[in-house]
Amino acid sequence: MHEVQRRSRRCLSVGPEARDLGAMSNDASDGSSPAVLSLAGIREAADRISPHTQITPVLTCGALNEMSGREVFFKCELFQKTGSFKARGACNAVLLTPPECPGVVTHSSGNHAQALAWAASVRGIPAHIVMPRSCMAVKVDAVRGYGASVTLCENSKSSRESTAADIVSKLPGSSLIHSSNDARVQCGIGTIGLELVSQVKDLTGGADLDAVIVTIGGGGLISGVTTAVKALCPNARIIGAQPEKAADAFKSKQSGTLCSPAEGEALPDTIADGLRTSLGNKAWPVVRDSVDEIVTVSEDDIRVWMGVVYKRMKLVIEPSAAVGVAALMSPQVRAMPSEMRKVGVVLCGGNVDVTLLQDLLSVAGPSSD
Repeated sequence: MHEVQRRSRRCLSVGPEARDLGAMSNDASDGSSPAVLSLAGIREAADRISPHTQITPVLTCGALNEMSGREVFFKCELFQKTGSFKARGACNAVLLTPPECPGVVTHSSGNHAQALAWAASVRGIPAHIVMPRSCMAVKVDAVRGYGASVTLCENSKSSRESTAADIVSKLPGSSLIHSSNDARVQCGIGTIGLELVSQVKDLTGGADLDAVIVTIGGGGLISGVTTAVKALCPNARIIGAQPEKAADAFKSKQSGTLCSPAEGEALPDTIADGLRTSLGNKAWPVVRDSVDEIVTVSEDDIRVWMGVVYKRMKLVIEPSAAVGVAALMSPQVRAMPSEMRKVGVVLCGGNVDVTLLQDLLSVAGPSSD
């Protein structure tokens, strides 16, 4: 394996061909211009969060290159603060709340909950987190460990939203920070794309990425990364990845209409617990217009490729991150043109319950020996 890590977040100048995708925004509360999901907004977020977050490494693996038939660059967000990419967006959003903000509120299946609790502790304000009862215990414990208060709710989107709204109503002036459907969050997450493009150039002597594979839950990750990568590498293909059991973005892309869960519908039952949510309406325009395709993978494939990454790269990734690796190895991606040589894969996090780890890693995977 090889690694490259840059010390500057303002990595690349952008030529006239660069594009900003979408017009999603949230009013800034610090007197600055409103947060807008654009390359400029992402660059501003990079400067804002840089004192607090990590520039995560990009790793390569010869065995996985051989298995995939591509030259693969893994962006390792499991090494980010709180163990996932969510720290970037949460930090940017919290730092944009006004000085008098009495606290922040969110609902989350785990990683955003931890990230917001951590970001609020950095800022020195309370965090109130709503989590579904289906969350892994390790994630609930971690949120409490950052000093946040946790309210458990039923396993449906409507229950999460109504519980969070009730908390906000009781805390005048508090800020509701959605895990993905918020331009402040999306801009923070988009800093992954800035780093990845620059790091791959360093590794390859200046080459651009041909494609990037990004998992999709609520859409914050793919909307932020797509906006950055498409601006800096306009010809790069963006491939979304979802579990078959949580494939609302795939269905939305196919139909051309955002598919939303029915009122009271249970959260998807996938081992990729970080993806047990639905695509947000602020991420949907980017997915609809700028993501080239979406690939779905089975629960067995998620387990297999989580194990392969551990055995070959010695990385403990969570099932949600393994969804991207499974997509890389899927028949759909294998069938894509051989000219799609340099492929980035965002490993979105490494928060997995140790009691499940042995079982997840016991599944035999393919070998290149």
